[in-house]
Amino acid sequence: MTDASPTASPTASATPSSEQDSVIPPPSPQGTGAGSVLACIDDSPYAGAVCDFAAWSAERMTAPLTFLHVLDAPSGNVPGSKNLSGAIGLGAREDLLEELADLDEARARLAMERGRQLLAAAVERVRAATPALEAATGAIQVRQRHGELVDAILALESGVRMLVVGKRGTASARRHGHLGRHLEEVIRAVQQPILVAQQSFAPPLRIMFAWDGSPTAQKGVRMIASGSLFRGIPCHLVHVGGERADIRRSLEAAAEALRDAGFEAPTAIVSGNPEDALPRYQLENGIDLLVMGAFGHSRLRRMILGSTTTAMLRTCTVSVMVLR
Repeated sequence: MTDASPTASPTASATPSSEQDSVIPPPSPQGTGAGSVLACIDDSPYAGAVCDFAAWSAERMTAPLTFLHVLDAPSGNVPGSKNLSGAIGLGAREDLLEELADLDEARARLAMERGRQLLAAAVERVRAATPALEAATGAIQVRQRHGELVDAILALESGVRMLVVGKRGTASARRHGHLGRHLEEVIRAVQQPILVAQQSFAPPLRIMFAWDGSPTAQKGVRMIASGSLFRGIPCHLVHVGGERADIRRSLEAAAEALRDAGFEAPTAIVSGNPEDALPRYQLENGIDLLVMGAFGHSRLRRMILGSTTTAMLRTCTVSVMVLR
């Protein structure tokens, strides 16, 4: 993977212009030393909601904000951008090969410029919606990379507190009921919380935590209780399965931890399978965001049936935060 993003000067506009990471404008002392919110954008219909969720999260956590755009190798994620020069057989005319190579190069430049415009538009969108953000957290940063999305994210992960991605990318934006081709790979690889955005954004008024009593769930409750991201937002703790004394005790203990931190924390045990019961509870209770652990089933069951996490991401009509 190669880096293909620029460094803006203190007086530069929001549009990146050369070959290194770009900062718009130069960083200020505020917000340094804490992990950033990293938002991955493309030109899919999900990009606006990704920007808005990232800005909302960064503001609530007083965290720096970084936008990332990744150009797929070798010629960028532009429709029809397949490398053509290598698809010609023996005996091809040299001038035709040169023309095709020039066409590949032009498409790569077009993809890079399109990415720069997307990054600049994301910065302007956030500045318009949350004008005080940079004064509190430092300058919004933008990065443009060549290569695979997962590799680009992992290269930045050590400085990231939370990742925001769209449910689907450009290539699969209209394939409802499916996930973007990179999403499962990102969720399996990244260790930080991942917010998977739907196409529209509104500040959540109620969230739901899918409780299964696992170490991941316990860690997630501690994260919500101690953090500022969901402060003041009621958090419903919901377990799917039969009523059991041990489950009820663990559920109430988790709720008590949230209440001690000042949260309103209703609890519920609902029957059925998670893929049906959680969306039903979400609709009946006006839940705006689902929080759940990643890939909680055994490897064998994942191979045969797929994980609850994957099923929920495919079918859920609200945005989902996935915890590791």
